Amino acid sequence: MEDMKAILLKRRAEILKDGRSFFDRRGYLEVETPYLVKSPGEEVHLRVFSTFLEHPQGGKSQRFLHTSPEFAMKRFVAATKMPIYQFARVWRNAEGSDHHHPEFTMLEWYRPSADLESLMQETQDFVQALLPSKVFRHGDEIMISQDFERVKMSEAFEKYVDADVLGTIGNANALADQAGVALREGEGWEDLFFRLLLEKIEPHLGKNKPTFLTHWPAPQAALAKLNPQDSREALRFELYAGGLELANAFEELSDVAEQRRRFELDRKRREALYPDQKWEMDEAFLEGLKDLPDCSGIALGFDRLVMLATNAPKITDVIWI
Repeated sequence: MEDMKAILLKRRAEILKDGRSFFDRRGYLEVETPYLVKSPGEEVHLRVFSTFLEHPQGGKSQRFLHTSPEFAMKRFVAATKMPIYQFARVWRNAEGSDHHHPEFTMLEWYRPSADLESLMQETQDFVQALLPSKVFRHGDEIMISQDFERVKMSEAFEKYVDADVLGTIGNANALADQAGVALREGEGWEDLFFRLLLEKIEPHLGKNKPTFLTHWPAPQAALAKLNPQDSREALRFELYAGGLELANAFEELSDVAEQRRRFELDRKRREALYPDQKWEMDEAFLEGLKDLPDCSGIALGFDRLVMLATNAPKITDVIWI
């Protein structure tokens, strides 16, 4: 093993140990949920790894490596009402870059009675407990010890795109006109939203201190509740630091009918785009939702956190491959 690789992996192990200690001190229960599942998730654009379970009595059934432990963990919370966390290995096919790897570690935690604001505070506490008071990335000095920045998505679009993102929901032409860009062939509102986010907003986030980008447009609610003060917004945030998207969090939706409706829409879109990506609806998850208490949950890319802590340029620098 190269000396630098050894140093980075040792630091990774230390951060992992400190992470477990953080949650243990706060009364969280560490859990392990199945990696091999019948339904790997419903995100439209994620590519999955599939295999077959061979039954001892004969025959076989299709299974998938999960893309997140989210569904299983929320079923656990629904059944026990306990705060839980997991450092889970997850798999996402067809991914690879300095920040992406097809097999990586996701830290997820779920806290009953927590709203989005309290989860942001806990996430800040967690990052500050594990990282130095300041880190360096791409020439930027990022102050970890200061309160993290909070920016609403509508504010970010107004400042960096000069567009009313909430007022244009579903209307790609209006968003393109306000942003001063041309629509690409076949580009819908969601595609343009993410293009503008990636090109015009994300480069400004987390440069001097970590930034929470909050209150996403309702079409990006996924598994989040909508804002009762403005139903155009989802109670969702992402955390950015030094050019890295570190985490994605929701104030969790527990309305079974609404969640099923969203899943069915996602499944139709995925079937149209990727007809080979098919699996059954996770009925066990939907059944468990009816008992889910008010809670918030977060998925944090642990490998990226280690990259930030060590100034490692590539995700493969901090994992053993």
